[in-house]
Amino acid sequence: MKLQLSRVVQGCRLGVLTGLGKSGQHSLELPGCLLYTRCATVPHLTQDTLHTLRDLPSVTQVSVDCLAEHQEVLEEFKEGVRKFAGLHDTVLFSSLHDSANTSPAGHVTNKTVSVWGSGGRIELTADRFMAIQAAIQPDCYQSMADGETWQANTSRKRVRKAVDRTLAHLDECLVLHQKSQELKQAEIFGVVEGGDIMEERLRSARETAKRPVGGFVLDGFHSAAMDQDVRAQLIRATSAELPQEKPRLVLGIGRPDEVISCAEAGVDLFESFFPFQVTERGCALSFDYTIDPDPETAVLELNGEMPAVKKLNGNGGTNMTPFEMNLKDKRYQDDFRPLVEGCGCYCCKKHMRAYVHHLLVTNELLGGVLLMLHNMAHYLGFFKALREAIASERLQDFKNRVLQCREGD
Repeated sequence: MKLQLSRVVQGCRLGVLTGLGKSGQHSLELPGCLLYTRCATVPHLTQDTLHTLRDLPSVTQVSVDCLAEHQEVLEEFKEGVRKFAGLHDTVLFSSLHDSANTSPAGHVTNKTVSVWGSGGRIELTADRFMAIQAAIQPDCYQSMADGETWQANTSRKRVRKAVDRTLAHLDECLVLHQKSQELKQAEIFGVVEGGDIMEERLRSARETAKRPVGGFVLDGFHSAAMDQDVRAQLIRATSAELPQEKPRLVLGIGRPDEVISCAEAGVDLFESFFPFQVTERGCALSFDYTIDPDPETAVLELNGEMPAVKKLNGNGGTNMTPFEMNLKDKRYQDDFRPLVEGCGCYCCKKHMRAYVHHLLVTNELLGGVLLMLHNMAHYLGFFKALREAIASERLQDFKNRVLQCREGD
């Protein structure tokens, strides 16, 4: 795995991650996102339906909390999650938690971390964690970590302990990694913790960078837990301590405004759980990320006739954001336009807002399928537009466009 940077604009790193997967034939453009799954499946979509989307990420994310309960089955199968789940040719990244879920805190010890499956809490030692990774057979995975320091009012002592535990877990994982036949070609990502305490963030970054890891996971920056300016300051300082030639993945960040902020602070990779959360709310992503507006919009802007800008809020993943429209709302029951004018996804080309509204209010499964197709297409288009804006040195124009969330449609 090799990171090739082409340019840096306003802190955003444009490049390509090459040599991915066991064959080394895959690559991923940066800034980019991983393909979100639950139990190795993109929610609402079959593999064939998923692959009607263009520009899918070459890296698929699976999480230990979803798969830990299936450890024995995977060990008996012996060929890993990729083949077990019938995935198309893809690179697998295994994370500890599913960022779309909230997990109870207070279940971490010096020797164990806990994940929560459908049957309740599962306590993991380093041995069991690595055994699960060996059963999953990922191409890269994050090491075990104590990530419970993102809550407000976490003490300095608790944050320091989390950093110490995470480094100790990483050392244990590295030893076991070297002994594992199933993981001999996999890359391990070290986890940087430290809550909102700058000194601990820097210590965690420096110590993790000393270990033989393939990349870095920045944990504890969840959307609802931290002020955006504080987060950006911490990530920027942390990134400065990390090797430039290794990728940085941030967990728990999905909103477009927060993605841009983190990219400007030096983050390369993001999760893509946000479109799933939007879909679960019965909403459709509808924000504008085109730098060059269509002629009609350009005229309205020139005449100062654009609708009022919506104020961005800090609701995180739990409430509706300014970047989406609620298609359960009655006002869409006789709205015969596509979800987003000009969108090329299957849903927008074939169906209208009124039909999707009908599916949602009658609890038809097709509603979730169509929304997920649109939301994934819109989100992937956002990342592609971000890369193009960096390449053309029009990042500020792009940022202004995305943040101009308007009332109405």
